[in-house]
Amino acid sequence: MKITYTGRQVELAPAQLKKLEARFAKIGVLLDGKRECEAHVILSLERHLHHAEATIHYFNHQLVGLGSNTDLFNAIHSAAEKLEKQAVKARTKWRDTKRTPRKAASEAETERPAEAEAEPEPESDAGTERRVHRVNHHQKRKPMTLEEALLQMDKSRDYLVYRDAETDRIAVLVRRRDGNFDLVEA
Repeated sequence: MKITYTGRQVELAPAQLKKLEARFAKIGVLLDGKRECEAHVILSLERHLHHAEATIHYFNHQLVGLGSNTDLFNAIHSAAEKLEKQAVKARTKWRDTKRTPRKAASEAETERPAEAEAEPEPESDAGTERRVHRVNHHQKRKPMTLEEALLQMDKSRDYLVYRDAETDRIAVLVRRRDGNFDLVEA
C-alpha cells in the first residue's frame, strides 16, 4: 500500500513511519492484496489535540477514518481502526453481492415460475416415490398483476403461484378443466 503523509505542524520519525506502514499494510491486505491501494494520511495539531484523517480510495468508494487524541500515535491508530472496520464492511458487501451474468439472470427469471410449480406425479401401483420440488424463496421475484399471471400461464401449466402486485400477497391461479381460471388469494 502506498501511503502519503501530510503533516500540519507535525513531523514523524522514520521509526514511527515504519510502524504506521505496517498498520496500513494490514488494511491494504484486507481490501485487496493484489491491487495497489493508495492511502492519504493528514496529521494536524490543534490546542494540544492531535487529529489524524486517513483516506483510502477503494474502487468507487472513499473510506475515511478520523481519530483525535492527545497522543499522536493513539490518534493515528484510532483512525486506522475505523478504516479497518470500513474495509471489512466494504469487502464483505463486495464479496456477498450475488453477481450473475445478464443472460443467465434473464433466463432464470423466465424459468422461475415453472420451478415455483410443484407438479404432482401420477401415482402408480409399483409404489414410486413422490418428488418434492423446492422453490428458492430467497431470490427476489417481481410481483405480478392478474393479467401478467394470465399471460404467464400456457397450455402445459395447470396452476401458477405468484405474488400479487396490488395486495402484495401470495395468489394461486388454477386452470379449470373447462378452460376458465380460478384465483385463490391468501
